[in-house]
Amino acid sequence: EVQLQASGGGLVQAGGSLRLSCTASGFTFDDYAIGWYRQAPGKEREGVSCISRTYNATEYAYSVKGRFTISSDNAKNTVYLQMNSLKPEDTAVYYCAAGEYRLWVLGPDSGSRMDYWGKGTQVTVSS
Repeated sequence: EVQLQASGGGLVQAGGSLRLSCTASGFTFDDYAIGWYRQAPGKEREGVSCISRTYNATEYAYSVKGRFTISSDNAKNTVYLQMNSLKPEDTAVYYCAAGEYRLWVLGPDSGSRMDYWGKGTQVTVSS
């Protein structure tokens, strides 16, 4: 059974930090780029960041570049998203997703080309 288990959301003040984790099981970790989408109320879903071991690549949406860092622990099949300097506009439900590296869109995107999704985790940044 394919699973993407996300954790690490919460409430933080502006300027603070959170780390999200996504643990994958049921598929070959290296075959996919894994990362995060987010969706705020009334807004389009947005690709935030992804990482590919096959292509040795990390990608970020412009809105988070320089503040968020994605990494992976391949032995644990886990991807991390370290979020620093958080802003109220980062408030959203964050979804872990896995898909072909070439199909990731970092920015506004429905995410329809992703193969697997985890349940969302809420991130709330207060001003």
